[in-house]
Amino acid sequence: MIAVKSPEACETMIDVRAGVDRVDRELVALLVRRFDYMNAAARIKTDRGMVRDEARKAQVLDNVAREAATAGLAPDRLRAVWNELVEQSIAHEAIEWDRIRADG
Repeated sequence: MIAVKSPEACETMIDVRAGVDRVDRELVALLVRRFDYMNAAARIKTDRGMVRDEARKAQVLDNVAREAATAGLAPDRLRAVWNELVEQSIAHEAIEWDRIRADG
């Protein structure tokens, strides 16, 4: 396995790719955890109509844009990424909500 260097220490594309691959693995682990929270939401919400909450979606997107700006990243770019993440989270939660209710 290739040792992962900090971005500043990278000297080759092999170094860069090793770092990106590691970050991707870390992101997947965080997304698994995030989707576990969607499972909890599906379990807790009593009405399927509560799965889509546009006010909460707007709040999440605003929070991410603010964090991105603070970190020196393009807020609109991360807002677009998170919009897709939130939409996929909503879809996942709806499926989980249905599954829980079907299983009784």
